[in-house]
Amino acid sequence: MRCPYCSSLDNKVIDSRMGKEGDSIRRRRECIKCEGRFTTYERVEEVLPSVIKKDGRREPYDRMKILNGLKKACEKRPISVDALEKTVADIEKSIQEKGIKEIPSTVIGEEVMGHLHRLDEVAYVRFASVYRSFKDINEFMSELKDILGNKELKKLKEST
Repeated sequence: MRCPYCSSLDNKVIDSRMGKEGDSIRRRRECIKCEGRFTTYERVEEVLPSVIKKDGRREPYDRMKILNGLKKACEKRPISVDALEKTVADIEKSIQEKGIKEIPSTVIGEEVMGHLHRLDEVAYVRFASVYRSFKDINEFMSELKDILGNKELKKLKEST
């Protein structure tokens, strides 16, 4: 592992712990050269399908693209990074359970939208506005009306 401070490859592990969910190992390392300390995470490399983009291109699945999209949608919202990490893990699990070698990006996008809808409605609308590329304000308003309608139905069910 390369030291983030001096780029040396000589370092030692000074502490190892299981990650919160038990799916990773957190390691504290110390650089032999500059004595700087840093943390690394080790996780099992899961085999995820290739992503088929809208234009037909295929590219490897990239966890960071989903995480960055979620972070952008949830910017300035009361949502923890842990909640976003868990959301990405849930999405990955769902993708893996499909057992396919290739998956359209639209399927992943809809999966993200479903999770965001449950997590935070404002983040959902932000993501949807970019993902669905609304052509005009009417399409955007239609999506908002659906959210408000679902919210009202939920309130009615809870009161009965």
